[in-house]
Amino acid sequence: MLVKPSILPGTMELLPHEQLIFNRMKDIIRETYELFSFLPIDTPALEKTEILLAKGGGETEKQIYNIANTSTETSLRFDLTVPLARYVSMHEHELKFPFKRYQIAKVYRGERNQKGRYREFYQCDCDIIGDEKLSKFYDAELVKIISIIFKKFGFDKFTIMINNRNIMNGFLKSQGVEDTVEAVRALDKYDKIGRDSLEELLLNQGIKTDSVKNIIDLIEFEGTNEETIAHLEGLGIDNEIFLKGLAEMKEVLENIKLFNVDKNNYKFTLKLQRGLDYYTSTVIETVLDDYKELGSVAGGGSYENLTQFYSKRELPGVGISIGLTRLFFQLSEKNILPKFESEEKSFLVAPLDIDMSYAISVLNELHELGAHSEVLYSKMKMKKIFDFAESYSFDYIIFLGQEELENKKLSVRDLKSKENISISIDELKTLIK
Repeated sequence: MLVKPSILPGTMELLPHEQLIFNRMKDIIRETYELFSFLPIDTPALEKTEILLAKGGGETEKQIYNIANTSTETSLRFDLTVPLARYVSMHEHELKFPFKRYQIAKVYRGERNQKGRYREFYQCDCDIIGDEKLSKFYDAELVKIISIIFKKFGFDKFTIMINNRNIMNGFLKSQGVEDTVEAVRALDKYDKIGRDSLEELLLNQGIKTDSVKNIIDLIEFEGTNEETIAHLEGLGIDNEIFLKGLAEMKEVLENIKLFNVDKNNYKFTLKLQRGLDYYTSTVIETVLDDYKELGSVAGGGSYENLTQFYSKRELPGVGISIGLTRLFFQLSEKNILPKFESEEKSFLVAPLDIDMSYAISVLNELHELGAHSEVLYSKMKMKKIFDFAESYSFDYIIFLGQEELENKKLSVRDLKSKENISISIDELKTLIK
């Protein structure tokens, strides 16, 4: 009995032409991280369960995949940040700080089965870990990195939103709010539920009516980066946490200017309240301006102590993450995947009723020149040869018949210009360079 071929829900499998685009996107992310001297690490997909749950169970415990039949409780990693914390704690005496690392790898989560949500997916993370303190120049550097990546993806219209968690935490304290965590959780829902529902949520938390109005008025403030700073300074808030956040935000914005990030591509916004379980000051989230319905396409932030559950040493950090699998799916659904023009020429060698030795000698020469190439070892009709070449995006077909063999020539078809030329093997390099 035949088994029907299928893959598990929540996993992605691509056709070769799609995989090439996916790989190029992954390469762009990696190359950009390396441009800023981030170093690669490769942590195991399998971790001790106690490592993954050191911060506590809750939703995480429900989502991780446990591996049965192991002597030590073992699970698949659900992100790359927890393994990083474990890695830094294990090697803290061997690493030099600030430590800049990147990791591009698959992670696993027991997500509910729904379109666009994945149980196995690539995350592309880069983080800077400091020893006791960390310069705010790194926060600005990460904004620059996101900007470079999305411009290389072919997008000019995107917004990297930035905020500082201390601003809202301090403001809430100034309004008499004790449980700032629950209040911020409610504020994070603003875009989905709107002002009226948010008011109700905050009132139900026991926050006074006047304070609720002040809080929502603050997150609804819209202006340039400079206007937002001026608005906050004009509030006259004398709260240490608020003032710390405002000073940090001003510093990050000034630093971003030094990196020559296009002013149209980043914005200080008080609505941004993400990463409640991780981030302690700077928070970052990126949206595509023409496709805001896609939500965040890159995000991150800073945290006071990465290794607090594994080491007594205080190691603050800041980082960003791009969920590449989900991003690829979303761009594909919108038919806006990047279109990459390959600088490298590719050749399909098609022998026509001749001995393979001449075809392989041509292939050897192409490989010596560094050209992507292959030989059609099976006989095909002319139409199938062209179909094959176009399906795999070859730039040229080299036809080799009896006449070409006798004259030591190559009949070359340029699949873009539709031109036919006859050249010698020595002249191949003129097509490649």
